[in-house]
Amino acid sequence: MRNKESGSNKTNISGKVKSKTFQITLLLSKMAVAYTVLVLFFAVFVAGFILLVMAAINFHFFNSEIPPGVNQPVKLRIIHIILISTAVVGRILENIGICSQVSFLRYVQGRKTPGVDPKLFIKDLWFEKVPVRIYQPKVPSASQRRGVMFFHGGGWVFGSLETHEKLCRWIARESESVVVSVGYRLAPEHKYPAAYEDCLNATIHFMNNVEHYGVDPARIITCGDSAGGNLAAAVSQTLAGRSDLPKLRAQILIYPGLQALDFNLPSYQQNQGVPLLFRERAAFYVLQYLNGDASNVEEVLEGSHIPLDIKLNYMKWVSPDNIPEKFKVRGYKPHVLLDCTTEVYETVKRFCEPSLCPLLAEDAVVHQLPESFILTCEYDVLRDDGLLYKKRLEDNGVPVTWYHLEDGFHGVINSFNSDLLSFSSGKRGLDNIVNFLKSL
Repeated sequence: MRNKESGSNKTNISGKVKSKTFQITLLLSKMAVAYTVLVLFFAVFVAGFILLVMAAINFHFFNSEIPPGVNQPVKLRIIHIILISTAVVGRILENIGICSQVSFLRYVQGRKTPGVDPKLFIKDLWFEKVPVRIYQPKVPSASQRRGVMFFHGGGWVFGSLETHEKLCRWIARESESVVVSVGYRLAPEHKYPAAYEDCLNATIHFMNNVEHYGVDPARIITCGDSAGGNLAAAVSQTLAGRSDLPKLRAQILIYPGLQALDFNLPSYQQNQGVPLLFRERAAFYVLQYLNGDASNVEEVLEGSHIPLDIKLNYMKWVSPDNIPEKFKVRGYKPHVLLDCTTEVYETVKRFCEPSLCPLLAEDAVVHQLPESFILTCEYDVLRDDGLLYKKRLEDNGVPVTWYHLEDGFHGVINSFNSDLLSFSSGKRGLDNIVNFLKSL
């Protein structure tokens, strides 16, 4: 009996050992499979990343041009390749149904927010139905401060309170001004005139409530970069004729886009492939703002979207003849005027409205505008929009301070303090903006 029990125990122990060994072997096998899958996934990810970067580099070198005079060209190439790579990832995510490319790019651009600023009070509020962020210097002031209404750039499609956070903080700190950054509605979800109306309503609300922010009602300034410069110009024109509100002290337009009649002006030809704004993208963005649809971009680029009689009427203001000759020496050829079909014109006829294209405002309006600061960049498709508006303002007796970055490109101001990817030209431009503010 004892031998049988002993044999049975040995059999049970042996069975348990074998079972345990099998479980361990199975676990190790699963771990090996998981490890292999992880390694393969990592290898695929790395390979995909390398292919993505190589494709972005290839696109950059075949589709863009960085002239010799551009400030710190290697940095500009790196930024452009990063932007291309991000756009490609966004397109992939859109194709597989995770999110739209626009949503992904907005998320990536606005994900970084600086921490507490020891020199500023920063608060998010709503002006009417418009989100705003207010930056107020903590240092006491013996008198009321300037108030700066800031409208961010981004082609009316991108940009947010977050993307221009560092810029607004800098302006508020260095000029000791109260800065109100406006989070207006974006295209293509919200078409024209949504962005313009938001900026106008926020500005009027601020003007009617300046006493709450320690701001002098006689020292309110509109300011914006790129599409934000367009909005600042449009808001300034609308308020110029308002007798029920304080008069604006000044407007600051940073490489603004001010017209959509002629995309063949010298700067559009010369800089059509210069990052960070291609000629085709400039037309694409304004169409997105207008209609939420860029299907007529080719007609807009070639100039067959506006009837000849209307073009000829506006040539007194929108013409290469009004651009100084020194800006035409670099790769410019006069463009033949083209007529357009009624169907195309019907889709873009609001391009002739000054609240969308401020360069087309009547002299009676321009004459009433406040002192102006205009910043332009040599290697920017929008350069000539700024030059043409400068001439219109001066012709109507408006004092203009013009600062031209000979080595600048579109978007350089917003890269003034981007750590390793900062640009000295952007800092120069921003310093001039701050100095202009201090003079007001």
